[in-house]
Amino acid sequence: MRTERQSHVPLTRYAWLSIGAAILTIGMKTLAYYLTGSVGLLSDALESTVNLAAAIVALIALRMVARPPDDEYTFGYYKVEYFASGFEGGMILLAAVGIFMTALPRLVNPVPLEQVGLGLAISAFASLINLGVALVLMRAGKRYNSITLEADARHLLTDVWTTVGVLVGVALVALTGYVRLDPLVAILVAINILVTGYRLLVRSGRGLMDEALPPQETAAIKSILDSYRDKGIRYHALRSRRAAARKFLVAHLLVPGEWSVQKGHQLAERIEAEVMQAIPNSNLVTHLEPLEDPASMDDAPIDREPPRGL
Repeated sequence: MRTERQSHVPLTRYAWLSIGAAILTIGMKTLAYYLTGSVGLLSDALESTVNLAAAIVALIALRMVARPPDDEYTFGYYKVEYFASGFEGGMILLAAVGIFMTALPRLVNPVPLEQVGLGLAISAFASLINLGVALVLMRAGKRYNSITLEADARHLLTDVWTTVGVLVGVALVALTGYVRLDPLVAILVAINILVTGYRLLVRSGRGLMDEALPPQETAAIKSILDSYRDKGIRYHALRSRRAAARKFLVAHLLVPGEWSVQKGHQLAERIEAEVMQAIPNSNLVTHLEPLEDPASMDDAPIDREPPRGL
C-alpha cells in the first residue's frame, strides 16, 4: 500500500506558548504568595513550576514526533507522545503531593493572611493566562490529534481549577476570618487534580499497550469492508492498534481464487484508500486469500508456528 507521508504541522510552537505562560505565571503566583502568605497560593505557584517542567517535556516529545520514520524506527516516533502524556500525569500527581505537604502543616498551625486583595488580583490574572493557553492547546490537540498537546492543556486546566479553588479559599478567609479554610481548600483542590493525573497515566498506559481503535472507528472500517459483500468479497482477522495520532490496521481479504494478482491488488488498493479517507492518519495493510479455501477463514493467532513443509 502506498500513502503520502503526512505533512507535519509545527506543533512545537504550542509547546513554546505553554513554556512562556508557565514562566510568566510562576513569577506572578510566587509574588502573590509573598504578598499574602497564603499556603493555597504557594501550592498554586508550585503547580505552575510543574507546568513548566511538563511543557519542556512536551516540546521534546513534539520535536521527536516530527521526525520521519527511519531504519531504526520504521513506524515513526509517534509513540513518544504517550511518554510525554504519562509524564504530564505523573507531574500532576507530584503537584498534588506538594500541595498536601504544604497545606497539612498550615491546617495544624494556621497563619493569618496579609494583603489579600492584591494577591488575589495577581493570581486571578495569572489564572486567566493559563485558561487562554489551555483552550488554545486543547483546540490544537483535537485538531491535530496530538495527545501531548491535549495532556498539556488538561494539565493547565487543572492549574486553573487549582487557582479558582485557592482564590475561593483565600476570599472566604478574608470574609470569615477562619484561617484554616485556606489549607482546607488547598487539600480539596489537590484531591481534585489527582483524578486528572490518574486519568492521564491510564490513557498513556493503554496507548503503550497497543490499544485497539475506538468502537466507532472500528465500526466505520467494518462498514467499508462489508460494502463489498455483494461482490463476493469477505474479510477476517481485522486488527488495529494506535500509536498516538497514527492508526495501524491489518485485514485479510478473501477473493475468488481465479482472480489475477493484478485484480486482487486493485481491490486491495481501493479498500485501503477508502479506509484511509474515512479514518484520518490510518494505515491499512491487507492480505489476499482464496475464498474457496476453508482454511482462509481461520483467524490465525499473532503468535503462530510457521506452516510445515515449506
